[in-house]
Amino acid sequence: MKTPLPTPPRREGRRDAPGSRTRRRAHSGPKEALHPAVSLSIDALWAERAFVAHLLRALHVPARDREDLLQTVLLGAWEAIRARRYRPDPRRRPRAALRAWLHGVAWRQVSHYRESAYIRCEILCSAPFSPADQSPVEIEGELLARAALREVAALPAGHREVLLAAAGPPSLVAWARACGMNPNSAASRLRRARRALAEKLASPSLPTGDGAVR
Repeated sequence: MKTPLPTPPRREGRRDAPGSRTRRRAHSGPKEALHPAVSLSIDALWAERAFVAHLLRALHVPARDREDLLQTVLLGAWEAIRARRYRPDPRRRPRAALRAWLHGVAWRQVSHYRESAYIRCEILCSAPFSPADQSPVEIEGELLARAALREVAALPAGHREVLLAAAGPPSLVAWARACGMNPNSAASRLRRARRALAEKLASPSLPTGDGAVR
């Protein structure tokens, strides 16, 4: 039996009477048009990791899947912020508005997670739907990728920001111009970030070989 998911909290604010002009205007256009878009730094979003992890526990996500789902929630939230879809009510406290929004993001991601075929019916087979001409994904590789993501999270904020910018759909030049930065400076910053990440990945702290699977 599926566990029902708690619904996200309602936003604070005055409720208008049915049929009022304010209520009709609110329903006449998309919700995103009600408030201006707010841009947050990756550090402000990353600071809410513990809150999102608590949400996933409250939504009864199994412990084995929480870390993967935590990354999915944060990545989805970051992509929405970059796409200017984060439009909180300016009357609310910034952190309260962010947490209420993250509650909704987590609730939607957990809904997708519970409805996925992988969760509803696990198949004890190595990549049963992978193309015939491609080798299946090795579990050791997944563990190494997860360890590499931890190393990215441990980098300084400037390195993390430029690495995420280079991995996103906009070009590095477009990102640099949006930040008021010289594209050449952004490219140099990206090279330094990649060099720092390569040094961390080459350190003995990252599990490699047979020691990666336990």
